[in-house]
Amino acid sequence: MGRRSILVAAGWVATAAAATLIGLGAIQLVGESITGTPGGVRSEVEIERALASPEPTPAGTTDAAPGTASATPSASPGVRRGFATAGGTAVAECGAGGVRLVSWAPAQGYRVRDVDRGPDDDVEVTFEGSAGEYELKVRCMGTEPVSVPDD
Repeated sequence: MGRRSILVAAGWVATAAAATLIGLGAIQLVGESITGTPGGVRSEVEIERALASPEPTPAGTTDAAPGTASATPSASPGVRRGFATAGGTAVAECGAGGVRLVSWAPAQGYRVRDVDRGPDDDVEVTFEGSAGEYELKVRCMGTEPVSVPDD
């Protein structure tokens, strides 16, 4: 191996090392917005606490569509609670009209096959995937949503 080949190999290694360091520096500079979860990862207890507390609403806002007036203020939201199955998750809330599904999301590899979002006496969402089908049925017990077995 000649002197020129050694210099070319050393130059290539130095260039690759410099490019790697510049890339790592750029990722470090940008931070969590690319490599992590914004706001950090929350524990299960923190998520339950956040779901159980009512959402703050700015003063003077209503549920009416933009440009329309609401004759009566909207009913205050009830207790919210999150539920999880292997097929997905859902958040339910009890209110004056009964229980309603606030949100739902299938787990990876699953899809939502059917949703009855309410408000009603009970609500349900069905997640379907190659590993099976999971149905989540929720009803109000007092003012708190609870999961119940399907009839």
